[in-house]
Amino acid sequence: MILRPASLDDTESLAALGRDSFVAAFGHIYHPPDLECFLQETYAPEVVAREIAHPDRLHHLAITDDRLAGFCKLALSSPYAKHSDAQRPIALGQLYTQPRLTGQGIGAALMDWTLGEARGRNADAIQLSVYSDNPGAQRFYARYGFTKIADVDFWVGTHRDDEFLFELRL
Repeated sequence: MILRPASLDDTESLAALGRDSFVAAFGHIYHPPDLECFLQETYAPEVVAREIAHPDRLHHLAITDDRLAGFCKLALSSPYAKHSDAQRPIALGQLYTQPRLTGQGIGAALMDWTLGEARGRNADAIQLSVYSDNPGAQRFYARYGFTKIADVDFWVGTHRDDEFLFELRL
């Protein structure tokens, strides 16, 4: 497995993996118009390209067999900062793997990169939101020491999900 930063050349594959992973995990929850709205707002190639180019975002990729196997995204300024007394929190978002590759260590490798990157940037916390009905992801983050600090909303079109805000103090 090769871990590397994303470039604009990765836009199409990153957008496709984001869409495919989200739909595989959560697509059954939403009405089609809400899901389509969310996918366009979040994973349209032009949206992904803007995020890759954004100076406050870091995308890191896991490549296996010359194909994108997973990715994660960091926001250097956490949108959840108000929920904590951390002074320099960053946010981890969209730690996704190819659905058929879940459980093969890709998520762990991306999490190790995240922890190193956060520490290297002197962050004092990593924050993330996780769907309230996703116990597998909650267990994954708990293994790294993340704990729930708040309840937050996550919108997919007009559909509101209950999310848990997790934080790891560094």
